[in-house]
Amino acid sequence: MKRKSVYMCLVMFFMSLVLQAKDKDVAVAEALVKRLLPSYIESFQFQKLKGEKDCFTVESVKDKIVIGGNNANSMAMGLNHYLKYYCLTTVSWYADIAVEIPDELPMVGEKVVSEARVDTRFFLNYCTYGYTMPWWQWKEWERFIDWMALNGINMPLAITGQEAVWYKVWSKMGMSDIEICSYFTGPPYLPWHRMANIDGWNGPLPMEWLEHQVSLQKKILARERELNMKPVLPAFAGHVPADLKRIYPEADIQHLGKWAGFTDTYRCNFLNPNDALFAKIQKLFLDEQKKLFGTDHIYGLDPFNEVDPPSFEPEYLRKIASDMYATLTAADPKAQWMQMTWMFYHDKEKWTSPRIEALLTGVPQNKTYLLDYHCENIELWKTTDKFHGQPYIWCYLGNFGGNTTLTGNVKESGARLENALINGGDNLKGIGSTLEGLDVVQFPYEYILEKAWNLNVDDNKWIECLADRHVGCVSQPVRDAWKILFNDIYVQVPRTLGTLPGYRPVLNKNSEKRTSNVYSNVELLEVWRKLNEAPSDRRDAFRLDLIIVGRQVLGNYFLDVKMEFDRMVEAKDYQALKACGEKMKEILNDLDKLNAFHPYCSLDKWMDDARKMGDSPRLKDYYEKNARNLITTWGGSLNDYASRSWAGLISDYYAKRWEVYINTFINAAEKGVEVDQKQLEDELKEIEAGWVNATDRKDIRKDVHSTNDGLLSFSTFLFSKYQRLVK
Repeated sequence: MKRKSVYMCLVMFFMSLVLQAKDKDVAVAEALVKRLLPSYIESFQFQKLKGEKDCFTVESVKDKIVIGGNNANSMAMGLNHYLKYYCLTTVSWYADIAVEIPDELPMVGEKVVSEARVDTRFFLNYCTYGYTMPWWQWKEWERFIDWMALNGINMPLAITGQEAVWYKVWSKMGMSDIEICSYFTGPPYLPWHRMANIDGWNGPLPMEWLEHQVSLQKKILARERELNMKPVLPAFAGHVPADLKRIYPEADIQHLGKWAGFTDTYRCNFLNPNDALFAKIQKLFLDEQKKLFGTDHIYGLDPFNEVDPPSFEPEYLRKIASDMYATLTAADPKAQWMQMTWMFYHDKEKWTSPRIEALLTGVPQNKTYLLDYHCENIELWKTTDKFHGQPYIWCYLGNFGGNTTLTGNVKESGARLENALINGGDNLKGIGSTLEGLDVVQFPYEYILEKAWNLNVDDNKWIECLADRHVGCVSQPVRDAWKILFNDIYVQVPRTLGTLPGYRPVLNKNSEKRTSNVYSNVELLEVWRKLNEAPSDRRDAFRLDLIIVGRQVLGNYFLDVKMEFDRMVEAKDYQALKACGEKMKEILNDLDKLNAFHPYCSLDKWMDDARKMGDSPRLKDYYEKNARNLITTWGGSLNDYASRSWAGLISDYYAKRWEVYINTFINAAEKGVEVDQKQLEDELKEIEAGWVNATDRKDIRKDVHSTNDGLLSFSTFLFSKYQRLVK
């Protein structure tokens, strides 16, 4: 018995040595496979490559797929390369979408060797935390972090849970719980509170939320760091509660400019960085944050985003930057400052060259990262002397407000990025994306992020491979459809853009900036026709293709019919108005049914996830109201900014507004009277307010479709129905 005990101890000892010998990055990569492809864990082998430069290799050795990388992040990129180009699959950034691969893993012919072209790959936008992520639990975050690793992201924005840190800071400075929680906004509005745009809107923020987010952020950061990511945490940028003036009456606190039509009640306050109180708050915040979340010494500070600073004098701006950075390094000597440059684009008339230079050069050289935020539209590195030598990251934005519309000049953006890599200067340090909302379309971001690696895949091959993995096989019609999409449809610079069904009806106002397209709807109809020739709609990515293209065709056609309706209003043609009105209602009904085939094209998931955040009826209703508000009336002057073509939202909200609009003009034509425009506007606002405050929602998706079966058939049916009508 004693010999057996000694033997077992020796076995355990040697096993522990083996486990210790396994490289940490290799273990992390193996865990990634176990999460994504649990049945295939024995089919993959990971190897640690030497060297500081990010790189990966993929090859077949006997019956194994062997992936090498200098760290776990590079190994993840290598794994995704194998899944995309050999298994013909797309890993969704949504947690409940399974990864579909062949039963027998394909072998790799010639060994793949790739090296990163830039050291830094950035992802996320403050706004994404409101338009997409406010209701996410760990399940959603876990898949999303895996997706970021698979696409080589090594510097994500990581701002979850900061309100709990601020709560500790403001409490220590003498503020009461109700003062602090009333200073915060409701959960989906926190991005704009964090950027010093609004205070208090849809608050007070429940204490339960703060506690939940701390636990979530700890998991997020642990996983991101495990995957060799360097999370960007927040720091103090001068935004303070108005009640702080009560405690520190002598402090240099001033109002920031008004924002997006919100009244003074929600206006933010700014503490001058040269006030001694600023450094005190900075240290308090960073110390408390470090206790909870650790630090990677890079911090997001974004003063004056879409609001005017107290002064635009260059010397004031230079001193603001210098003083702010000094408080940062006083609290953390290793600190680097990351800043959006969105404000230089958004308020370009105010942010003149001398003012930009003053703000940027107030920080010592190479101590800041600047995000060139919207390069598919304006590349600021070209107009700011390459940001006066400060390190910057070229970013593709791609989506505003979580709008579910088909937009993005993807191919041109790729060409712009290639030019920047050649001519953008040695201070171009990275590639990234600053999308406001995930929507359901991944391909633009995967296309841009892949350019961070020297894979030598030309655009034609890239788009063919994308088509193949979306449908799960080589389908010429699907390849042809995607070539049209890539070359002729995805050519529009992204902006706040939706289809007309998602906007409040207004007479003779149709072709405004938010609904106009630069491509022909007939050409998009041809894409839809080719997609409908696919052999199967089994793959989730392809099901989304069918819905996205189909709903855009119908949304564009709705605009044409509405313009005809308005012409008949002018002509006072009662019968023609009735006919146009029925067409519009029918299109809305068909749009709702088409979107109902996928949970991420439905209102239900957004609302259900919001309610799950609460552990009492009161909190559930509070979160649901916030969820309803953001995607509809928003607040201030931002009505319909976050417009989405979702099943349930179309039938229960958008269609109700359009029904009032249509019936009002038809009734007026029948009676031979003019429409009272103010009364119509009041009725539409009443519908909007009633919907935002309602809690008696039905399960839209289950009412329309109890199964996912039949999408391809329904898509083909809709195409046949509308093909002769679309012009």
